[in-house]
Amino acid sequence: MSENADIYRISTSDNREIVLVGTAHISQVSKELVRETIENEKPDTVCVELDAGRMQSLKEPDRWKNTDLKEVIKKKQLATLIANLVLGSYQKRMGAQTGVKPGAELKEAVDNAESKDIPVVLADRDIKITLKRAWACTPWYRKLSLLGGLFGSIFDKTQVSEEELAKIKEQDSLSVMMQEFGKTFPEVKQVLIDERDQFLASKIKGAPGNKVVAVVGAGHVKGIASIISENKELPSEESISVIPKGSPIWKIIGWAIPVAIIASIVYIGYQAGIEKAGELSLQWAMLTGGGAMLGAIIAGGHPLTVLVALIMAPFTGLTPLIGVGFFTALTQVYMRPPRVQEMETLSEDIWQVKHWWKNRVTRVILCFLCPGIPAIIGKILAIFKIYQAI
Repeated sequence: MSENADIYRISTSDNREIVLVGTAHISQVSKELVRETIENEKPDTVCVELDAGRMQSLKEPDRWKNTDLKEVIKKKQLATLIANLVLGSYQKRMGAQTGVKPGAELKEAVDNAESKDIPVVLADRDIKITLKRAWACTPWYRKLSLLGGLFGSIFDKTQVSEEELAKIKEQDSLSVMMQEFGKTFPEVKQVLIDERDQFLASKIKGAPGNKVVAVVGAGHVKGIASIISENKELPSEESISVIPKGSPIWKIIGWAIPVAIIASIVYIGYQAGIEKAGELSLQWAMLTGGGAMLGAIIAGGHPLTVLVALIMAPFTGLTPLIGVGFFTALTQVYMRPPRVQEMETLSEDIWQVKHWWKNRVTRVILCFLCPGIPAIIGKILAIFKIYQAI
């Protein structure tokens, strides 16, 4: 380790030198440290804790404002977009307190390297894969707690100064919000920190040149240094870049429930007459559809969105493949497309609950989230009534 506590030097067995620069992603000091290190070390390669998507976002910060929400919803990527918005907005809010844009030191590394014609290696795993793996690896019974913690950060008013960044530097841009989750959610830590340590170490080790400067979040430095200096065996990039498949038991249960519901109504119709079966079918439609409709109304959905919730919920309640929120969000975005200025203020509006119903983007998100829970409650009530009739 050098005289600077934020810089670790590693000599490899093949006489290469790797210089790890540990940073806080909203720190002016880190930005200056990165520039000075690259200028002083004159490396053959610069590695940065970025993937291609985040690199493009840093270079074109306004590009996301042109996001086509219709396509996002059709590709079933709205949940990922929501998580990215919350994470990105959280760091932007902290960065506003220190006067530094999130990721400024990574952009400084890229810009400095490119100005000196030094090759740049994007060393991080795709953020979409990281988020999906974190979600997939979290047990189903803890997913609600994870979501609660994520959205609970919306109400966190903690003020962060440059002096307090020493503590934040023990985290990285994807896990700063997860600082208390390590014990409760070890799966999240495994994906956000441990796996990415391995991925980053693999990319850094494979970078060309005799001297490599790697700019990473300070929370990754010790893990990466340990892996490279001890020459630990690393898993293949492919093995930690795939989305784990869920247990087939859940697919079986997911289809078994609607099959049992339909079979029960048919059986009741055979035993008690078609009129009784029709009554139960109507109750199913009204309870599931009514619940979803109530959720759409709470979300401030367009009248057609509310109608779509009423019509589609009885059908989506009989399939595990798609939820009613897909249809309500898609209808809302067609009927009330977001305005340009609403995309521009989204990162600020998402932290103010009273603005959720004013910004058309957040209202689309509400129309995606709100119909689902009351529809599930209606589904449970309808199943109970069917059970009573058997």
